[in-house]
Amino acid sequence: MKANMGTADKVVRIIIAIAIAALYFLGQITGTIAIILMVLAVIFVATSFLSFCPLYLPFGISTKKK
Repeated sequence: MKANMGTADKVVRIIIAIAIAALYFLGQITGTIAIILMVLAVIFVATSFLSFCPLYLPFGISTKKK
């Protein structure tokens, strides 16, 4: 896995994950949509820490500075 995520991309993903978690724990989102969004939040955090997004690979996208 070659890193393909830049710092700004990672920060934005973590902020979105925190926002989703906050909405969940404050009771603003519930049910199926809450489960889907929490799974997405976990994926965002994981890809941020790995600096690798598998969806970028087939499209040749890289937000990392060269």
